[in-house]
Amino acid sequence: MGVLRQVLARTARSLVTMQASVIRVVVVDDHALHRDGTRQILQAHPDLEVVGEADSGEVALALVNQLRPDVVLLDIRLPGINGIEVTRRLTRDHPNVRVLMVSAYDEDEYVRGSLEAGAAGYLRKTAPGKELVQAVRAVAGGASVFQSGLAARLLVSSREPDRGPTDLSERELAVLRLLMTGLHNREIAARLGISTRTVDRHCDNIYAKLGVGSRTEAVVRAISTKLLTVGDEP
Repeated sequence: MGVLRQVLARTARSLVTMQASVIRVVVVDDHALHRDGTRQILQAHPDLEVVGEADSGEVALALVNQLRPDVVLLDIRLPGINGIEVTRRLTRDHPNVRVLMVSAYDEDEYVRGSLEAGAAGYLRKTAPGKELVQAVRAVAGGASVFQSGLAARLLVSSREPDRGPTDLSERELAVLRLLMTGLHNREIAARLGISTRTVDRHCDNIYAKLGVGSRTEAVVRAISTKLLTVGDEP
């Protein structure tokens, strides 16, 4: 009976493990101290697991190919391939992997370059541990995350700063609000009762009117121009 109980206990633990939604993370930074600190912060939470670490862009690309994580925490300045180019390659080759930039540098060129490369968010290394944990969970769920102040500053360096996003239709605004929550196009279609193709067309129109090239940039521009606010509900 004792052996049977042990087997049942192990089986129960295995089922719990399988049912739990664990977010697999790779941490990329050329400073070992920062990698260690990040790993300790994340692994204090049972739903987050650091499955790999890299100190260069080349190693990061190899690790993602091997481990297929859910989220990559990535520094901008790395030996060899820089973080923006790593992001570009990751989003091209692994579209399901979400990239969250965590950098000591927050110049507009870095932030915008990261977004254009496909990053899902941008945090400064000075962000509190709680904010980092929340950001990892958010981008893993499909949302875009930016530390306070970064989104607003992007308006200044917008490629079309004088173009006001005031000509969005009510339907396009509804789609944009749902984009901000991190929903995929198929989920947006179900929520609004329209086809996925129609959502795709609305997204194309939104990008054209806002002068952006991706959903992340669209959300950032909408927030920075006060077209939407972070608290907006669909």
